[in-house]
Amino acid sequence: MKRIISILCLAIVILTASSCQTENSVAPNNNLTILTSVSTNGWSTLDNGKTWKQSISVPELDSYANDNAGVLVYLSFTAGVYEQIPEVFNGVSYSYIHERGLLTIYAQAYSGNLTTPNPGSGNVKIVLVDSNQ
Repeated sequence: MKRIISILCLAIVILTASSCQTENSVAPNNNLTILTSVSTNGWSTLDNGKTWKQSISVPELDSYANDNAGVLVYLSFTAGVYEQIPEVFNGVSYSYIHERGLLTIYAQAYSGNLTTPNPGSGNVKIVLVDSNQ
């Protein structure tokens, strides 16, 4: 009799365990990566080379993305090597601001008082990270 009860209990445990299913739900990937570039001729300065800036049109940076998404920016002046900005690279401090449809990258000497040469051409990676509110 003990053997029948043990087998019955074991069967109940196995049936109960096998009927439990784990549900995995994957949230949609709402991130967007935009690859573009900056050119040597695109940089401009208004203070004789202390600060350089270049604006990039980013139509994907609409009002919603500008207000709700995270905006990450990476620069590459060496093929395949990206540095996230803000960053100091070779004595030049890089930063950026964004607004609807536009991203502006700034480059200036890390001390703020020295002139710096034109940053030159390179690749830019812009990542818009959507946020669930």
